[in-house]
Amino acid sequence: MKVARLLILLAVLVAGLIVGALNSQEMTLKLGFTEIHSSTGLAITVALLAGVLIGAGLVLVGMVIPLYSRLRMAQKAVPASPAAPVAPSTSSFDGR
Repeated sequence: MKVARLLILLAVLVAGLIVGALNSQEMTLKLGFTEIHSSTGLAITVALLAGVLIGAGLVLVGMVIPLYSRLRMAQKAVPASPAAPVAPSTSSFDGR
């Protein structure tokens, strides 16, 4: 699993380097009160990163936190009881 993560990380890094190299023209981003001078490759990369962070934040606030609070309330509602004994399986299936 760690090797797969490393390969994905390297692939994303190479893709970012390619985007940055292919889009090396200078650009000016005018915000009304200031101007930002940058290359188009850097602007594309920063916009993509900002989109990922904003999307992850919206999922966290809209889905994860409410579900986590519902889970905590459900766990508090269930009284703690000793674990029921598990009956041994009578199946002859050995997993092959």
